[in-house]
Amino acid sequence: MSAAANASADALLIDAEYNQTPPPLPTPTPTRGRRVLLAISVVLIAFNLRPVFSSLSVVLPEIMASTGLSPGGASLLTTLPIICLGLFAMLAPRLGRRFGTERTLLGCMVLILVGTLLRGTGSLPLLFVATAVAGGGIAVANVLLSGLVKRDFASQAALMMGLYTMAVCAGAASAAGFTVPLEHALGGGWQLALALWALPAALVTLLWAPQAWRVAPMASESAFTVRGLWRDPLAWQVTLFMGLQSALAYIVMGWLAPILRERGLSGETAGYVVSLAVMVQVVTCLIVPTLAVRARNQRGLAVGVTLATVAAMLACHFAPLGQVWGWAVLLGISQGGSFALALTLIVLRARDAHVAAQLSGMAQGVGYLVAAFGPLLVGVLRGWTGSFDAAALLYLLIGIALTAAALGAGRNQYVRAMAAPAAEAP
Repeated sequence: MSAAANASADALLIDAEYNQTPPPLPTPTPTRGRRVLLAISVVLIAFNLRPVFSSLSVVLPEIMASTGLSPGGASLLTTLPIICLGLFAMLAPRLGRRFGTERTLLGCMVLILVGTLLRGTGSLPLLFVATAVAGGGIAVANVLLSGLVKRDFASQAALMMGLYTMAVCAGAASAAGFTVPLEHALGGGWQLALALWALPAALVTLLWAPQAWRVAPMASESAFTVRGLWRDPLAWQVTLFMGLQSALAYIVMGWLAPILRERGLSGETAGYVVSLAVMVQVVTCLIVPTLAVRARNQRGLAVGVTLATVAAMLACHFAPLGQVWGWAVLLGISQGGSFALALTLIVLRARDAHVAAQLSGMAQGVGYLVAAFGPLLVGVLRGWTGSFDAAALLYLLIGIALTAAALGAGRNQYVRAMAAPAAEAP
């Protein structure tokens, strides 16, 4: 790519998850103190977007033992919030335009808080309902936060997105690493251990509420319509790359700890392994976008992170347990690279910000629905065979499909979709 193309891609990186079309008009410039408070709030909200996933996986064996939950039911429980990511992400733009980004994010934090708290009741039906409630809030917040960063931190976009990514990883890693130790230290069982993650959500809700109510919904710019996106093969290849790499990521987040516990690791150690794998993702999440933008095409990078991910997952299944820490590091490097590359490809394959926003919505909405089948099938295979070993074949099949999607999505081409003002659309 040329220097101009690189600069353009860098400028658009923030739009990778920005699914609001049209974007809101700029807000009045806040004071320095309010900007600092806003930045802190964005980072803290991001921290709360993944504990619902990773805290559940490390205590899943205890939940199954105490409630009689079947392996199939466990797979549905781990898959439910991912399905919510796909379904509710599509509602985020409409909700943001109707109620305003700030107030919608406040509603999301309330849902995450209530859903996380209700998971501590010990009721199995309520555990499913509460997980879906929290998942819906996470889905909408996941889309709107990037738009807020673009609107209010345009000149510090790279820094804020770096902090955003680090906070997401830190939240996931903290829940994976500390849920079981908290369970043992407090003696309250898995119920209290899950409910405790409502505390950071409550603190952020209290911090965010005064800021959200102070900002009224704003008028949007003239609407744009993007034509031809859903019929474009390249758009589907980008979507499948997003979805399939997410399938492997949520298999790791939902099932790696139970897999390692079945192999003989303690609950605490298994949680620490997952925590390490998630934290290492921060490094490649910050590096891979720059490498991708500067490359002539992204096919080699996409295939490389795919092969490394599958190899590390298989090693966590079958390699000696003494080597698991090294494989966890490789897994974190490769999966962080896959996630960052998936977002970057959305930008690089779009001609402008409007197409990038719509491609992001397609890739997230459809992609997360595809991703939901990953952890679901792992649980089903565990129930059918009585072992997690059969899941290794699933990893290989997903890896083959992901490699094919990588070869297509990594081509240096644009999707053929075009953006036009709504009045000009046929």
